[in-house]
Amino acid sequence: MPQSLKTSFRKLTQTCTKPLKILFTGLLAYLLFSPVPSFGQGDLLISPRRVVFEGSKRSIDLNLANTGKDTSTYAISLIQIRMKEDGGFETITEPDPGQRFADRYIRFFPRTVVLGPNEAQTVKVQLIRTSVLTPGEYRSHFYFRSIPKMKPLGEKEPVRDTTAISVRLTPVFGITIPVIVRIGESTAKVTLSDLSLTFDNDTLPRISMVFHRTGNMSVYGDLTVDHISTQGKITRVGFANGVAVYTPNERRRFQFNLNRMPGVDFKSGTLRVIYSAPSDVSPVRFTEAELSLQ
Repeated sequence: MPQSLKTSFRKLTQTCTKPLKILFTGLLAYLLFSPVPSFGQGDLLISPRRVVFEGSKRSIDLNLANTGKDTSTYAISLIQIRMKEDGGFETITEPDPGQRFADRYIRFFPRTVVLGPNEAQTVKVQLIRTSVLTPGEYRSHFYFRSIPKMKPLGEKEPVRDTTAISVRLTPVFGITIPVIVRIGESTAKVTLSDLSLTFDNDTLPRISMVFHRTGNMSVYGDLTVDHISTQGKITRVGFANGVAVYTPNERRRFQFNLNRMPGVDFKSGTLRVIYSAPSDVSPVRFTEAELSLQ
């Protein structure tokens, strides 16, 4: 935990009653140190970073924590998003062919959360109307939108120079995480092709590839890249966590920078790319591919 967060957290807990202090300390410690993946942007920390209903699971807790110094208000809603071939996203209102939205099968509360500095809260998410679901995958996205602070009624605006033109920009902070419902067995498969290596500014190695997805569900996993020298020495030179190919996409182009490691010659040997489902025990390998370097 950063020292500044420790200090502010200590001051806050000193003002709490003992039962509240124990509850709050436990929840914040869970959010900051839990091995469950979390996603943070700005001052909002969200855990887990994906909501997936499959098998007999019918409810999930989303844990939110404000790691900033100011009180923030967040409005929570469900939106629809399309993944583009380059991995970018855009908001849509109608599903693409082969895409199914999950929002009508999801219930959650509360829909507005006010978090003071170092405060945490749980959002309950439930799967409903399961009797009408047919096999396959349904996806929507939770949208956490920061609500800007409003000036109290009656507060006077500061006197400004009326002869000048001014523009006031109020940034609106928002992040999204997917909520996915999976019914039945997955037939998803994925392969990699079109591996290539380029150099940014002639120095920084960058690997590119294309994902090919088939089947009835999306895939989500971690990429690792190893350099294998002509003498057989294996060196980890890159990784990218949380790479997804959502339905109905059949292709996704992806690239990221590799690390320059001592003794690694990116002009000889082989690069081996492995795409695996994330796991703390034994990751399930989806696919792998190799690129010969010359």
